[in-house]
Amino acid sequence: TQKMAELLGLGDECEEGASGAPTLAGSCLADNRLNLDVYPDCCRRFLQLFEGRRREVVQVEFLRLSSNDRLLGTTLDILPHMKHLKSLVLKGGHARDEFGACQHGSLTSLPPDIGNLRCLTHLDLSFNSLSTLPSGILHLPSLRVLLVSHNSLVALPKDFGSLSKLTFFSAMKNQLRDLPQSIGELALLQVLDFSENALECLPEEIGNLHNCTELDLSGNRLSSIPDSLANLKSLRRLHLHSNLLVTVPASLASLPNLSRLDLQNNCLRAVPPEIQTSPFVCLRGNPLGETEPSPQADESSGGELQRLFLASGEDSFTVTSEGCKVVLACGIRFYFPPGAASDPLRIYFRSLAPNPQWVKLRHHDVLLSRVLELQPHGVTFQQEVQIWMPYASPQTLHEREVVVRTFSGQSWSDLKTRVEQKRKSKKHVAQCSVLHFSWFLVVSRLVQNECKVPTEGTLLFSSVDPNIKVTFPPGVTEETRSVKLQVLPISAEEIEEITADAGCRASLLLCLSQNSLVDFLRPVRIQLPLPPGVTGLNLDRSRLHLLHGDLEGQTWDDITSQVVLEFTHLYAVFEVTHFSWYWLWYTTKTYIGGIAKKVYERLRMYQVNFIALQRKKDPEQVLLQCVPKHKVDPVLKKLQDRYRGPEPSDMVEMFEGEQFFAAFERGISIDMDRPDCVDGRLSFIFYSHLKNMKEIYVTSPVDRKGQAVKGQVSFYRGAVPESIPEDASRRRKGPDSLWLATLPIKLPRLKPRWGENPSPLNSFSFPPLNLGNAETGYLTQANLLSIARRVGADWQTIGLNLGLTYQQIERIGYNNREDLDKQILDMLFSWAQQNSEDPDCVSKLITAVKQSGRQDIADEVETIIELGRQKYRESIRRVGLEQESSTEDSAIAMT
Repeated sequence: TQKMAELLGLGDECEEGASGAPTLAGSCLADNRLNLDVYPDCCRRFLQLFEGRRREVVQVEFLRLSSNDRLLGTTLDILPHMKHLKSLVLKGGHARDEFGACQHGSLTSLPPDIGNLRCLTHLDLSFNSLSTLPSGILHLPSLRVLLVSHNSLVALPKDFGSLSKLTFFSAMKNQLRDLPQSIGELALLQVLDFSENALECLPEEIGNLHNCTELDLSGNRLSSIPDSLANLKSLRRLHLHSNLLVTVPASLASLPNLSRLDLQNNCLRAVPPEIQTSPFVCLRGNPLGETEPSPQADESSGGELQRLFLASGEDSFTVTSEGCKVVLACGIRFYFPPGAASDPLRIYFRSLAPNPQWVKLRHHDVLLSRVLELQPHGVTFQQEVQIWMPYASPQTLHEREVVVRTFSGQSWSDLKTRVEQKRKSKKHVAQCSVLHFSWFLVVSRLVQNECKVPTEGTLLFSSVDPNIKVTFPPGVTEETRSVKLQVLPISAEEIEEITADAGCRASLLLCLSQNSLVDFLRPVRIQLPLPPGVTGLNLDRSRLHLLHGDLEGQTWDDITSQVVLEFTHLYAVFEVTHFSWYWLWYTTKTYIGGIAKKVYERLRMYQVNFIALQRKKDPEQVLLQCVPKHKVDPVLKKLQDRYRGPEPSDMVEMFEGEQFFAAFERGISIDMDRPDCVDGRLSFIFYSHLKNMKEIYVTSPVDRKGQAVKGQVSFYRGAVPESIPEDASRRRKGPDSLWLATLPIKLPRLKPRWGENPSPLNSFSFPPLNLGNAETGYLTQANLLSIARRVGADWQTIGLNLGLTYQQIERIGYNNREDLDKQILDMLFSWAQQNSEDPDCVSKLITAVKQSGRQDIADEVETIIELGRQKYRESIRRVGLEQESSTEDSAIAMT
């Protein structure tokens, strides 16, 4: 790295990292590759490199930049000078908005002379703001792979077919309404993705794509498809789910290579027998066999609505004027009555992790679900749409109630909610009705009683304790007001535990609020039960205090001397004109305001423990979790068969919605490129009824030399939450006060590398593999393992493109359902062992990863193969070795 820095003239920018190894701060340049999209200021770094060492930079063949950079415009002007570029990635999505969603990049066009890049074969412009395809793209003579997904394209150029060498094109998640006829001129095209657009029809010329193996048209507005699709003899997968199809050509069943035809969630009432009986066709979510409803039919007439069941990978569906019932994979359900949408409407949904920066919980609120976002925002339905949201059931519902809360873009408000429990699964569900879509979540709040107060006055009492009454006399207000009442019950045991004083007593905590900033015109009469154990017969008035607290609970004032207190045998009665928190205390203490503040703070806290467990079969896989104290034993019992580790940490206290971090220390580290990694620490948000859990892989940057590494993980507090009590905020300042707990982590001594030892490892055995042949170069076990580390969640797509069947993929996923790495390894080595005798297997692997949109892996494989070829040719020229010796050298060079 130091030598590379000197070559690029970066000098001082090459500095030592945490482990003592030099790291290049200015760039990530390796050979002919320049990867800068991992840096937030990537364009500035690129411009510095170009200015300092232009000659070396213009030789780069693979370039990655983020289009979320403000210096993007200046950078674009330089690109046409990089004549050797083969792969260019200008993606957005590296930054996130306040809701956690990927922000699209600022790219709206490319320089006109971008067509000068004669060598460019791969161009990725995903997650940007393109409304039209830049004209210069059509002049790239070598372009084979083009990705423009997640943009705002409304049309493609009429001469789009001039990209004669294109083999892969993805335009998913745009706004395309039709396609140019020239699409049929892309004779070499193999993969075409137009999913999640607004296509209403297809040109007949699409049937000219004779080399197309995969066509994705899902999530559009197609009511029919052309018969010419039956000409796609190479087609293996055709995705047409989530459209408005009412018919499909019977000729699709005769496509010789078709292994998957997805027609789920359409409007098909009848399909040709050839398709319905075909084993590779999926028809779930269609109203098959139902008669067409009459225009006058409604739900009461007994007509059955269309039912849509969405799989886990889907994120949208279409609603028509006929209405429908929708069930998401996560259990959320919708009911769209007939006439709710006048025209076909595409609904998009996603589940977001709650972020306390915009999910504002009130005091004593408990979050019970993730955030559900429904789009399009603001569209008004003609009739109310019903939503059922599953939620984590709180321990007790007697003094609390569950509501669905929605965000308008400016503020949160609670919806009228009905809760139910499913008979079979026993899961709890919250139901609400809405006329427009936005963001929704489920919370548990203190039971809220409310009423309208007219000028004539009224009476309001608590449903938690009917003995709590608020009387509004006539003339109390000039205009009708809305008043809310909430009660927080507190047991005598809690008061005694917190105050360490058996003589302290306190009543229920009463909160009153209104929608007006003006005080009442006449005093409002309030009746509160006396604290437990206190009656009018044994009452010592000098020990009774009425406290008034602000709505944030930061200050508590003794107002006993400012009001007239009346007593009965069981109640205290007083009058006020201002609404806030009110609390009766019975104690000999003098500074009662400070004691009440301490108790109120503790009532908002949760006692929790931290656990750090390692998977028994793979100790480098660590599970971290913050668990409420009463749940620790059940959680550990559930995990004990698969994990081992130290005892839970000592008990600490946290607020609902509080941020905390986990840091691995003493020779153990994690991947710093994780989106939830902040300054080398994993970020968590504590919610008492959600799973505050992450399972990650750890490594040791030091050379273990066969020895185990004894490290640790420590937990630290994050930023001080908003509106927490002043005392709590003060105690959390300074580095020492942020530490919460530390637990040991032990990594066993290193095992032999995958593939070096043919003995079984985690139920897998890797026999020696040499894919390919001597002249074209080999791929060995080590090469495959290096590739496996980059595959990630795309393993299923790559496996299908390699020729594995859906049944094989499902079996691999099931057998290794708790370990992604094992799924990837099982898929790759299963394919490799089946094709080890095929001399073209390496080229098939390259093609498969390209079809899966992973040009980066294809480039790596091609580089390995080219090194093998060079080594073979050099060895033949140099010493005239026989083929077997050359083969061995080639394999050694690649490993």
